[in-house]
Amino acid sequence: MQDRKWSRREVLKASTAAVAGALFAQPLRAASLPPTAVTPALIDAARKEGKISYYAAIELNVAERLGKMFEAKYPGITVRVERSGAERIFQRIAQEQDSGIHAVDVANSTDVSHYLDWKKSGWLAPYLPEDVAKYFPADQFDPDGMYATSCAWLEVIGYNTGLVKPEDAPKSYADLLDPKWQGKIVKGHPSYSGAVLTTTFVLARDLGWPYLEKLAQQKVMQVQSAGDPPKKIMLGERAVMADGNDYNLVLFKDQGKPVEVVYPQEGSPLIIVPCSVFQNAPNPNAARLFQSFFFSAEAQQMLVNEFAHRSFHAQVKPRDGQTPMSSLKLLKSDPAAVQAASEEIKARYSKVFRV
Repeated sequence: MQDRKWSRREVLKASTAAVAGALFAQPLRAASLPPTAVTPALIDAARKEGKISYYAAIELNVAERLGKMFEAKYPGITVRVERSGAERIFQRIAQEQDSGIHAVDVANSTDVSHYLDWKKSGWLAPYLPEDVAKYFPADQFDPDGMYATSCAWLEVIGYNTGLVKPEDAPKSYADLLDPKWQGKIVKGHPSYSGAVLTTTFVLARDLGWPYLEKLAQQKVMQVQSAGDPPKKIMLGERAVMADGNDYNLVLFKDQGKPVEVVYPQEGSPLIIVPCSVFQNAPNPNAARLFQSFFFSAEAQQMLVNEFAHRSFHAQVKPRDGQTPMSSLKLLKSDPAAVQAASEEIKARYSKVFRV
């Protein structure tokens, strides 16, 4: 990351990982944990527990839809969704674990570096759903079965088509520095959103902190989650978003709302959203059943069709009309480097944007 006082060894290590597009600590190693199929015994044991506590960093409507779908498939098991930003979830789980409180069964986060912390702390339970082993690329799950990518999306630029003409719209991150956008931009905050933290890491690495310092001079409206900027431009509260998820804009366009997606010329940060079962889950069997369901073709296709998320499941069909990831330039992060720099990113960002 530009301006950070890393050793030469750290810089080379992080750069190599970024170029390789590494998503997990050891993406090329074969899975060391045998996959687990859903059995009648697992279903019976889960029904006896009767509930799941699911901590979700994906948007509330998505998490609740997933929970209702699970409850319909497995009557008698209730899913309690606890939704917050990824960084808030990380803080909450740390506080609970340090206090000996075991409340979370399953959690997903938009900050992959959280899983490195949780795995190192011994808080995650090894569990490899059969679908993950069969249909997911090896670089999308931890070889020890501690977590896997439940969905993904891209962080993008977007604009309100009622306020901005296509020929005037920004095409790149550099375009956002044009004085004409002063007071017209909205973006998320890395201290709340794991997706924005990852995006900030990537932009600081590739474009440098001087770029972000110039962006901060544009009188940017600051919001929390990566899901907030798309809503702000859809409502016309701002003309352009500097970051935010692509899926909300796709869904808004389908509804006839005046928004457009811009995949920046410099590349679009790829956000992957892992999910894991916790070691001291109060409902361990229900947690494992939910994890298997989350990674099933049925649930993954729902995420693609209904919410325009991306799936790495080989049997899932792409969403009609959505730009495939294979045709886009992707900016991939290195979780270990994000983990090392996360607190510095949050502090520096807050100072630069004065919020």
